Amino acid sequence: MSVVGFDLGNQSCYIALARAGGIETIANEYSDRCTPTCVSLGEKQRVMGVSAKNQMISNVKNTLHGFKRLLGRKFDDPLVQAEKVHLPYEVVKFQNGDAGIKANYLGDAEEFSIPQVVAMMLTKLKETAEANIGRKVVDCVLSVPNFYTDTERRALLDAAKISELNCLRLMNDTTAVALAYGIYKQDLPAPEEKPRNVIFVDMGHSALQVAACAFNKGKLKVLATSADPTLGGRDFDRVISNQFAEEFKKKYKIDAKSKPRALLRLLAESEKLKKQMSVNANLLPLNIECFMEDIDVSAKMKRADFEEMAADLLKRIEAPLRQVLADSKLKKEDVESVEIIGGSTRVPAVKEIIKKVFGKDPSTTLNQDEAVARGCALQCAILSPTFRVREFAITDVTAYPIKLTWKSSMEEESEMEVFSKNHQAPFSKMLTFYRQEPFDLEAVYIDPKSLPYPNPYIGRFTINKVTPNPQGESSKVKVKIRVNIHGVLTLPSASMVEKLPEQPEGEVNGPEPMETDQTEDQKKTEAGEEQNADKQNEQQANPEQNQEAAMETDQTEAPKTENDDDAARATPEEEKKENTDAKNGEKKAEPQSKKSKKQVKMIDLPIDIHVNRFTTGQINLAVEKEGKMIMQDKQEKDRIDSKNSVEEYVYDMRNKLYERYEKFISEKDRETFSKLLDDTENWLYEDGEDEKKQVYIDKLASLKKLGNPVVNRYQEDELRPKAFEEFGSALQQVRKVLDLYAQKDEKYDHIPEEDMKKVEKALKEKQKWYDTKLNAQNQLAPHQNPAVMSDQILTEKKNLETVCNPIINKPKPKVEPPKDDKKEEKKEGESGDAKPEGAATQPEQEQQPQQQQQQQPQQESKSQEDMDLD
Repeated sequence: MSVVGFDLGNQSCYIALARAGGIETIANEYSDRCTPTCVSLGEKQRVMGVSAKNQMISNVKNTLHGFKRLLGRKFDDPLVQAEKVHLPYEVVKFQNGDAGIKANYLGDAEEFSIPQVVAMMLTKLKETAEANIGRKVVDCVLSVPNFYTDTERRALLDAAKISELNCLRLMNDTTAVALAYGIYKQDLPAPEEKPRNVIFVDMGHSALQVAACAFNKGKLKVLATSADPTLGGRDFDRVISNQFAEEFKKKYKIDAKSKPRALLRLLAESEKLKKQMSVNANLLPLNIECFMEDIDVSAKMKRADFEEMAADLLKRIEAPLRQVLADSKLKKEDVESVEIIGGSTRVPAVKEIIKKVFGKDPSTTLNQDEAVARGCALQCAILSPTFRVREFAITDVTAYPIKLTWKSSMEEESEMEVFSKNHQAPFSKMLTFYRQEPFDLEAVYIDPKSLPYPNPYIGRFTINKVTPNPQGESSKVKVKIRVNIHGVLTLPSASMVEKLPEQPEGEVNGPEPMETDQTEDQKKTEAGEEQNADKQNEQQANPEQNQEAAMETDQTEAPKTENDDDAARATPEEEKKENTDAKNGEKKAEPQSKKSKKQVKMIDLPIDIHVNRFTTGQINLAVEKEGKMIMQDKQEKDRIDSKNSVEEYVYDMRNKLYERYEKFISEKDRETFSKLLDDTENWLYEDGEDEKKQVYIDKLASLKKLGNPVVNRYQEDELRPKAFEEFGSALQQVRKVLDLYAQKDEKYDHIPEEDMKKVEKALKEKQKWYDTKLNAQNQLAPHQNPAVMSDQILTEKKNLETVCNPIINKPKPKVEPPKDDKKEEKKEGESGDAKPEGAATQPEQEQQPQQQQQQQPQQESKSQEDMDLD
């Protein structure tokens, strides 16, 4: 199982992996841990990340960036219309009203949905992670802004499915940062002690997010969140670029805003200047060569001027900071520290505002760029069964209050708040309705004015197959509503409660529904709790009284990690809770009386869900399209690699023909080959610029047909002398052995003469071959093909050794030492007269049975002792 965390930002992305040694932020193919959130569509392929960003100026209308802001939104959305002005590519309206992007891909104009484009970026991050860990990546945790609504979160989950990623959790940026901060802290207060309160401020490229968190040992609880979704570093960049655009208009008579390429260059230079002003308060220059109409432009700005121009933006920072204090009910003195992340928090004016609001200097203990990705990887490790992670419970919150609306039996509109602002999440609630027929529940956000989204509508949920009870009255329907681990509102289950006939205690007729026996005290306690629940939380939907659904007392806090809708783990307590919430089978639902048992069974009801997200068919089509694009990218990469191989060979050989390989090719052949290389180079940049892969393969093969002999002659000139030297040494060694044998050397006198004749014959043959080939090679020029190859020489050497070595290395036979006759006679004298065989051992044989008889009783008594001990 892969353990990967992706921080998908509006401007840049980061990837973190959980390894045995901890969390590591990995680098892309350019050895950069920051990957730009950029997709460039071309005539032959698409590129993402750094390569795409490099094409922002050259392929301006087909290079997509800033698209994350459009995720899950309609074309007529005010935010989309505002963003559209600053985007160089075309934003279009789909038939369902969603915003999309139109761009040229493979020579044709195509329209892409925003989740498709986000999926392209996720595919790039996935490939980078797979290249680093060497295996397929499937499971991951994705970061998401804490102000995202239900529709935007569902759209991001759709994008993950299109890129074939299994998102275990959508994790709020600030929550991920808090996890990365708290899980390594060893000095957190004990669970029963007062928590440590920390404020996290994340100001990135396009948004400001704030969260107040309470830490105890092994526990993180988010108290409140706030945000400004339209305030980030890019707004400061635009302030600077607008100032320079006006200045250039007056000074150079050019309008930078009229040309997308010029505006993009100006924004890039403005961002660089902003970063320089963050560390230098002096007057700093801005210079751009050939900006427009071959005009070089220059200007200057200092930090004080920038802060004055951005005063309105800086004032907006205070509101979310003060809002999070108010919602969390914390005072300045209750806050232990203020942790800042995000590139825009490096601006000195931003730090000053944070210090002013919270009364303390902001802390930078976390990596301001990589903290979110690291927190996501930690969450993925917690959810993964392959890693053992320190126990750490995480409780998040819902950003906006949610209510349910429905029509009563009198066709009157009723509503009820189910989740308040900053309500803990994940969280489940059980609602009770009284109905005789199917009914609809609509979920909406309560306060549209505080919502950074024009439509407060979340979705409609239809509860089907509701029928009257056997008495013809309204049936009791229990509906479970939940904000799941992704922060998405769901209706996991709905059940109809059917009462069974009452039976006297002890009487059993047929199979009995599932129930749990209770003591008298337990019955009283449960009855009291149910009565209190009826008073406080439950408004029963009675047609006569016109009272509708309400929350029951079986609400429980969701565990730190759970399995609700999307493959995350659940604690045993949560599983027990889920099982008792009327999913399958027959379960007890009413308190028991003393004389009879009220028995019920739960009937699962189907739910139709109507929310703003892709259908299964749409996702399948998008997955198929993404697969085709991935295949096209791979084919184009292989084609370009083949082309580059030809180009590389041309440059490499042309230089070496007049240097390293000069003496290994004739003058005539060199001129011919050199001309062919020049012609190939010209062909590459003209007719051969856009050929198929096989054409480049054939072209390279034709070049190597002429070039390989030259290269081989060079290589043989390096290897052949050494091979001849080794072969000559082997011949000399065999000759030396033959000379010693002729001199009757005792080292070889054990070898038969006929074997040595075989050695002598082999030596003569190989010596003759050696002399012939050496003389032939010495008569050839370096540019001529060699008379013999180095591998042939080594083969002949091996053949010689195969024949000769077993003979000349044959070991001498071992000689047994002669027997000493005197010692044999002495041994016979000591033994005295000869006795019949076996006579000397007869007394010993007679003694052995006696000894055995003496030992046997001891062994028997010992075994008896052992048995007694046992």
